Amino acid sequence: MVCDRCIKVVKAELQNLGYRIKSIVLGEVELIETLGINKNEIKLHLSKEGFELLDDSNSQLINTIKGIIINHIHYHKGGNAPKENFSYILEKEIGKDYSHISTLFSTLEGRTIEKFIILQKIEKVKELLKYGEMTLREIAFELNYSSSQYLSNQFKQVTGLRPSQFRDMAETSRNQIDKV
Repeated sequence: MVCDRCIKVVKAELQNLGYRIKSIVLGEVELIETLGINKNEIKLHLSKEGFELLDDSNSQLINTIKGIIINHIHYHKGGNAPKENFSYILEKEIGKDYSHISTLFSTLEGRTIEKFIILQKIEKVKELLKYGEMTLREIAFELNYSSSQYLSNQFKQVTGLRPSQFRDMAETSRNQIDKV
């Protein structure tokens, strides 16, 4: 689960099953009682809502990596995305060497962490362009691109459109961030 809507749905499903939640954040749920948990029942109910229960450590780690990236790009407090490299952020927040994290992510996801970051940033750019409140230069600064030209080139490479073309489209379609 990678967005507020996801948290709300997972929380409701678990409560409907009678579980009491101690905490729930992006990608992680902690229950008050852990005895008597029926994982198959939880898996079944979550899968009906398009979620999956991750019980192996590698899948949980991948989910944590995605959650950290999404949180920093889409929900970072203070307005600006972090100035540190994501490799540093992931090492710091996960407590494992980036080369290990990166290799595991690529193996299980079939794409690099860098590609995942680029796709998330492009979705954020789409959102900001759609609102029309910021210039491309401001968006580039906000998302720590070296220049608006670099952002524009990357946007075109991913979407096939220039940012100005995207902004001018009458109806823009964005992907849900948990589907990227």
